[in-house]
Amino acid sequence: MDELTIDTTSGRFRGREREGTLFFGGLPFAAPPVGALRFHPPQPFPAKAGVRDARRVGRAAPQRPGGGLTSNRPIPFDEDCLFLNITTPACDAARRPVMVWIHGGDFRTGLGGIPWYAGTRFANSANIVVVTVNYRLGALGFTALGSLGAELKDAGNLGLLDQLAALDWVSKNIERFGGDPGCVTIAGESAGAFSVGALLASKRAEGLFQRAILESGAGHSCLEASAAEVVARRFCEILAIENAADLARPSVEAILDAQQQIDAEFYPRGTQQPLGGSIAPFYPVIDGRTLSERPIDAIRKGASAGIPVLIGTNAHEATLWLDGDFAPARLEATAKHFGSAHLAAVYREALPGASERALQVAMSTDNGFRIPALRLAEARANAPTPTFVYRFGWKSRAFGGRLGATHALEIPFVFDNLDKAGVDAFLGEGPLPQELASKMHAAWGAFIRSGDPSCEAVGDWPAYTAGERASMEFGETTGVLQDPDAPFRAAWDGLL
Repeated sequence: MDELTIDTTSGRFRGREREGTLFFGGLPFAAPPVGALRFHPPQPFPAKAGVRDARRVGRAAPQRPGGGLTSNRPIPFDEDCLFLNITTPACDAARRPVMVWIHGGDFRTGLGGIPWYAGTRFANSANIVVVTVNYRLGALGFTALGSLGAELKDAGNLGLLDQLAALDWVSKNIERFGGDPGCVTIAGESAGAFSVGALLASKRAEGLFQRAILESGAGHSCLEASAAEVVARRFCEILAIENAADLARPSVEAILDAQQQIDAEFYPRGTQQPLGGSIAPFYPVIDGRTLSERPIDAIRKGASAGIPVLIGTNAHEATLWLDGDFAPARLEATAKHFGSAHLAAVYREALPGASERALQVAMSTDNGFRIPALRLAEARANAPTPTFVYRFGWKSRAFGGRLGATHALEIPFVFDNLDKAGVDAFLGEGPLPQELASKMHAAWGAFIRSGDPSCEAVGDWPAYTAGERASMEFGETTGVLQDPDAPFRAAWDGLL
């Protein structure tokens, strides 16, 4: 059997060579969640005889075009969506470090198979095996339907359970692809990072990974059970669902329509971020099973204390959804919504002459991303393993520079994929910032290998402590800063 044909617990699959690596796409890690398995936890995939084609990525989870990395064009999807993709230097006995990447998309859009997540550079330059995964999204992945019957008690966190099933599959099979099941890093951006935060807190994830990377996401993003029940009740009202048997009746399109209606009712775009206190439907749920409490609270109590963590944010995350003109009164209203009217005065004083939009972006970025990331780092202050904090500050030149260091911009730098489709439009015209991409790629590779991102490319990267608050800055220059934006951080004391 050649190294392009591999036996797994899901059957035998044939991959292909790609840019000096081996690629296996569309590998099923669980049974199709369709028919009787809709709204149920993932089940083992029934292996079949023969060799199956694994040369292309698997279909995406059902979703509506939502912008971001998957653009506003429809993408092929199917309820049969529980696939993962593997890029490896070789299928041998080398037992290489493994990174499992969980995609973002607000738990509503995205897939593991987009070009930005291609793992060829990690495989070629860092000798790392890269796995990207799909998981159920939106209403199909995060609707708390337990009131319809005990068999649906896990329905609020099916997307997380899919991720756990993928990690279990990796643990059992990755050695056949040249990887080490004892050296697995889970990583993700945005909703992917929220997922990593949840997995750090979940007892169901124990033993499935040894390091964690959170890019623009932390441990606050989940729904209380009472809020999740409100969403589920409205979902059932719209689709006229009265019992568990009714769940098989609606078409996927009808479910997506109901999801969009609920989003419009509970989660209006163009207002505050979901982390600002409003109900965000179809997010992970504190269900007492997969999540017993908010991830940040579990981490503060010592959950995953033995897991080294790398976490950070981008300097201008909120520019991706905040645009237009802002009246001066809006900043004060936003500050009050975030929990303290005093915040507005702090930002105005620290950023004299800034536009109302810039002030709104700064405060919203801190509320949604920067402060939650620091809260997670602070929660691990007494952990026996280190936490490393970064801030990405390279400013996009696109759209007249209005994006700045926006949400998701760091991804092609981390993967060293600046040449992939669509990245140029995000970067804007000008010289390719390859030097910065090489530094970030090297640091992430070092962390995946050893649990410490220090390397020749960036030098010594100190761990974050309450006393030093070291943060690696990635921008026009790269280096360690001590407690950057300290006035903003201090203004959030007692909040979030």
